[in-house]
Amino acid sequence: MAVTAEGLVPVTGPDDWLTALGGEFSSHVDEFVAARCAEQFGGRAEGVLAATALPEFVRGGKFLRPMFAYAGWCCGAPEDDAAIRAVASLELLHCFALAQDDVMDASARRRGRPALHTQFAHWHRDRGWSGSPARFGESAATLCGDLLLVWSEQMLRESGLPAETLSRGWPRYDAMRSELATGQLADLVNDARNQPSWGSVLDVLRRKSGNYTVRRPLELGAALAGCDARVSRALTGYGGLVGEAFQFRDDVLGVFGDPAVTGKPAGQDLRDRKASSVVALAVTIAGPILGRELQRLLDREVVDDDTVAALRDAIAASGAPDQLEKLIDKQVRAALEAIDDAGLPSRMSETLAVLAARCTDRVR
Repeated sequence: MAVTAEGLVPVTGPDDWLTALGGEFSSHVDEFVAARCAEQFGGRAEGVLAATALPEFVRGGKFLRPMFAYAGWCCGAPEDDAAIRAVASLELLHCFALAQDDVMDASARRRGRPALHTQFAHWHRDRGWSGSPARFGESAATLCGDLLLVWSEQMLRESGLPAETLSRGWPRYDAMRSELATGQLADLVNDARNQPSWGSVLDVLRRKSGNYTVRRPLELGAALAGCDARVSRALTGYGGLVGEAFQFRDDVLGVFGDPAVTGKPAGQDLRDRKASSVVALAVTIAGPILGRELQRLLDREVVDDDTVAALRDAIAASGAPDQLEKLIDKQVRAALEAIDDAGLPSRMSETLAVLAARCTDRVR
């Protein structure tokens, strides 16, 4: 990497630079979590489980949120090790969300491994402890999620960035966390059987995932770097569009994704009756006969494997997956247009294009 008048300019292509950056994020997160586990759990019997599970749980991510945040930083400031540490903290915020999301969704697996609450339940059962293993697992995972939330802010605060620099980012960071929580709450009540409108589904996915994954991290990085209004507006526009496209892709994978690749059970979103974008769009554009069949399947008391298969067939027949693919392409094109005339460093424009592709062309 090199620093020029434009700011950070990778000496390699964007893909190689992002891969190297991901390695730096991973090292910082691993080191921070190991230190916190030793500090909080060292010598304490109840800490053995958490100190074993948490370092493993935070590994294996794609670091999309730190990457977007650092891209925002690099649009207004040169390379900075403290900034890398600061934005790496967003991976701990993400892990907090994953731990609690898996509890809420009763998801048994995450990143191809047992979910955190599943691991704790297994430990409880293997040791013959009293009480419910499932209840213990959920409680322990929730508490560990709380720790990850606290550690995320601590890692940001102790990153080495000056207090004046951090002060520009706190409002963005607070908005990101609040929006994540309110979006998750909205998602809990967004049942596909109630046929929520397309507009309400978009509102939930923006708050729950789209903004939190792309737009808010970009805005946080740009605010920390002191980007001007023109650049900030362009990043916000790009972030909103790519964030939506990211969630559209996630929703398609939630219905049609290969569990060997996604690490989650096939059709889990259908079993949970989530009003995801692909389901809502299918209900909206299906003809009368197919629409009634979709509703009949969604209204079943138990969504078993046969029901999941029938729902997949009906959703595919509606044309919703094809429509979402077109919408994803449209969103990405519009996002790249949003940053075309913003005066960004040229290599950062290329990097944002690569990140948009990673979000929307992904298979997991």
